[in-house]
Amino acid sequence: MSVIILGIESSCDDTSAAVIADGILRSNVIASQKVHEAYGGVVPELASRAHQQNIVPVVSEAIRQAGIDKKDLTAIAYTRGPGLLGSLLVGTSFAKGMSIGLDIPLIDVNHLHAHVLSHFIKCDQTDKVPEFPFLCLLISGGNSQIILVRSMNDMEILGKTIDDAAGEAFDKCAKVMGLPYPGGPHIDRLATEGNPEAFSFSKPHIPGLDYSFSGLKTSFLYTVRDNIKEDPDFITHNLPDLCASLQKTIIDILLNKLSKAIRQTGVRHVAIGGGVSANSGVRSAVEKLCRDMKITPWIPERAFTTDNAAMVAIAGYYKYLNNEFSDLALPPFARVSI
Repeated sequence: MSVIILGIESSCDDTSAAVIADGILRSNVIASQKVHEAYGGVVPELASRAHQQNIVPVVSEAIRQAGIDKKDLTAIAYTRGPGLLGSLLVGTSFAKGMSIGLDIPLIDVNHLHAHVLSHFIKCDQTDKVPEFPFLCLLISGGNSQIILVRSMNDMEILGKTIDDAAGEAFDKCAKVMGLPYPGGPHIDRLATEGNPEAFSFSKPHIPGLDYSFSGLKTSFLYTVRDNIKEDPDFITHNLPDLCASLQKTIIDILLNKLSKAIRQTGVRHVAIGGGVSANSGVRSAVEKLCRDMKITPWIPERAFTTDNAAMVAIAGYYKYLNNEFSDLALPPFARVSI
């Protein structure tokens, strides 16, 4: 009998539902929220209201695209956290209600754990997946972590940001330059037109494998402020170069610690995940690093880098196989390590 998992993701500003049957992806539907663009960032109250509007049609469409009936579902996996509490409450409440209504098990999923396991999403049986153990560089708007993955349920954080994450550095610097939210994709696009050596920004000197991006952000702000005094149109005249130099600095910071982790652990497989792993510069740099160190890179499809329910469903699938189920009384949580 097939194991069919419905995954529900609502941790931030994307409402998503996906269906995985026997480990193979059958559907992955995402409804993004445009309302936040005018505010330069996610507004939690608006996000939770949009989730309420989107969750029923998104779940219905995921089930329809999968070619099944809701009564065929074996279990429901949902993102319990971390994330925005209001947004998480919408997905959590819906998943619990559907679980009760269909009388099927409920599986809670850690959002960060799901990002790591996105590499195990298969569209068909021939798709390859990483070998254990492997390192995962998890980089998103709220997290920058280096994780040693020994198995599906054995993960250890070796390093993490002590302040801003890489995605925050991209978005906050993009806002200074007047770029739309989210700024990361715009910086990535403009960086291809600029000179990455045009500007020099400060890099942190943090011991161990931890990250810091607040100093870079401040250095970028001061560079812009000081130059605008002499040239009010400084940003306009130097936009591609600013983007290219900023992107190169962030990548250098990320890969410096990643290369240290590779040498310390001796692993032969390296994966990246999270929204910033969609950045073309990051993807190319990680591939080059792995090529130079003669190890295997695992670069996810861009569709699985941002928040999506396919990663929740695959995490739920493996938890189901391990008989790890959720109590209906469990509340969502905003912050936690992996």
